Amino acid sequence: MPSGNILVADDDAAIRTVLNQALSRAGYEVRLTSNAATLWRWVAQGEGDLVITDVVMPDENAFDLLPRIKKLRPDLPVIVMSAQNTFMTAIRASERGAYEYLPKPFDLKELITIVGRALAEPKQKRADKDGQPDQEGIPLVGRSPAMQDIYRVLARLMQTDLTVMITGESGTGKELVARALHDYGKRRNGPFVAINMAAIPRDLIESELFGHEKGAFTGAASRSAGRFEQAEGGTLFLDEIGDMPMDAQTRLLRVLQQGEYTTVGGRTPIKTDVRIVAATNKDLRQLINQGLFREDLYFRLNVVPIRLPPLRERSEDIPDLVRHFFSLAEKEGLPAKQIEQAALDKLRRYRWPGNIRELENLIRRLAALYPQDVITGGVIEQELAQPTLVNEPQEKGGDEGLSHSVEKHLTAYFDEFGDNLPPPGLYHRILREVEYPLISAALAATRGNQIKAAELLGVNRNTLRKKIRDLDIQVIRSSR
Repeated sequence: MPSGNILVADDDAAIRTVLNQALSRAGYEVRLTSNAATLWRWVAQGEGDLVITDVVMPDENAFDLLPRIKKLRPDLPVIVMSAQNTFMTAIRASERGAYEYLPKPFDLKELITIVGRALAEPKQKRADKDGQPDQEGIPLVGRSPAMQDIYRVLARLMQTDLTVMITGESGTGKELVARALHDYGKRRNGPFVAINMAAIPRDLIESELFGHEKGAFTGAASRSAGRFEQAEGGTLFLDEIGDMPMDAQTRLLRVLQQGEYTTVGGRTPIKTDVRIVAATNKDLRQLINQGLFREDLYFRLNVVPIRLPPLRERSEDIPDLVRHFFSLAEKEGLPAKQIEQAALDKLRRYRWPGNIRELENLIRRLAALYPQDVITGGVIEQELAQPTLVNEPQEKGGDEGLSHSVEKHLTAYFDEFGDNLPPPGLYHRILREVEYPLISAALAATRGNQIKAAELLGVNRNTLRKKIRDLDIQVIRSSR
């Protein structure tokens, strides 16, 4: 049986009872208190082998108490619990030296496992976990179980240089996670440099990454620093890593293996000190099977995998995200808005093919274009209505074709403004909203073949490629 004395502090009597029963059954001695003052007295007297404490207590916040505990008894592990389940809660717990952060409600089996691991860990290793200065801002939003798991992983990664692979659909916030790893990590004082492999011509990627010497190729009139050189001492974010050409993959593998690279046209190896964070919305395993991605590079990049769930898998986060985006819009000078529950319910039932990016764009549109202070369910239903891309069979005497449907939608839109007119730029806003589903449907109909899709749409292939890039449309190719 395990042994140890556990100090538990929580102002909720039910939580104290549950923890007492679970820890006692596991073989531990337990002391319970409802306030921080008693907990501090016990710690100062040298009692307890481990502390479990809630963040918010009647007399003191645990985040204010933690530094004193770590200063007095640096080897005493402290597990922090909180119902304020945000990214910053996890980060603050890590910064102040907590051994672990657990969002409420928590799993008792997981808690018992963490307690056992903490007590078994050498004291010196626990004492070496120094906290870092607090940071302001909320880079990630959401309280769903999926996001709580991500917060806890990020908190553990902040003071490491481990390579991270972020996967997820387009629009799920992969760059936001990469920036959080940098801004709250030990490289925060260094540069954060991002490069999107899908947005750069394939024959220029090596030069963009590693730089080139004067005369290395036609047009290279002078030496140019690459992204590795620009990111020295900081973080290099390799977005859409699945679009990297094989030659560039080979050079990147050398950097990860040996910590050095050569510029295009150069001969002298250059030592590098950067943290690599990669991201993709593609299945790299499938690309490996197709011979399009190096398996050895995959294993070098996939040291710590983080999967970002699509918004449809974390719909309980939508109310928090909506309030967050309305707040950002207000700070940018747009009118303040509120949203009724019926509207939130409709947002939660929507599938969100564009994920968080689509939701953010919708909220900005609502803030900019609608005069009412409260967004209703009817407005959301109108905004989320998907126009039919082809004329459907008409009933007798009807003319509900695409043009008529669009006209009705725009008429209702103008009616919302009464005698006033909406903000300028309506043509381009409407055009952009129509282009996304139109191009997506054409690509789906041609199974991802951009040449055929361009012919179907009647546009130049280069124009289509630019639109795909600008609108951030995911191209899924089918072998059927």
